[in-house]
Amino acid sequence: IDQYPCGMLSSPCRVEAALGGLYILLSFCPFCLSLTHPPLFLLLHPSIFLQLSVELPPRTVGHTWQLAYSTSRHGSSLKSLYRRLKGSDSPILMVIKDSLNQVFGSFLSHPLRPSETFYGTGETFLFMLLPRFKCFKWTGENSFFIKGDLDSFAIGGGSGHFGLWLDEMLYLGRSSPCYTFNNCCLSERDDFHVMELEVWTFW
Repeated sequence: IDQYPCGMLSSPCRVEAALGGLYILLSFCPFCLSLTHPPLFLLLHPSIFLQLSVELPPRTVGHTWQLAYSTSRHGSSLKSLYRRLKGSDSPILMVIKDSLNQVFGSFLSHPLRPSETFYGTGETFLFMLLPRFKCFKWTGENSFFIKGDLDSFAIGGGSGHFGLWLDEMLYLGRSSPCYTFNNCCLSERDDFHVMELEVWTFW
């Protein structure tokens, strides 16, 4: 019996994958997600797990990927996301599906939280999953990793541009090239609409 961020005590739904010698365990609360809203990762080809997993920092190896937040279950609210992650010290993996069926996101060295300044470390990076896979690691140009406000959050920055930015409703987003990661636009368009957002922690 596991306790989930939603507070539910339940036998978990788990998906196990062994890819090229890499073992991944995904865990999510069966009461939080129905079969009509399976986790985004379950809809992706297994090879994407392998590609993304090898890019994660060593401290995540061997840990269960636990679904901590999903807009399809918990609603589209940045404040709710902050509450779900409060007290956690786990890095997080954020995955976004937009209205054009593009899938992309970010690995954050620390949980999202309201902050007066940017925080985080060079473990943070941006990535694209669909229609193609590509990671954008820290360039060393600046330390604008993570910035949380009450009405938005941003990942990566420089010269007034954010690598990834979402509003307080977790619905309107923007992606632009930034000095922190030397990334391209993660979505097909600079401005995008979020159809689904998931946050995974490592336990």
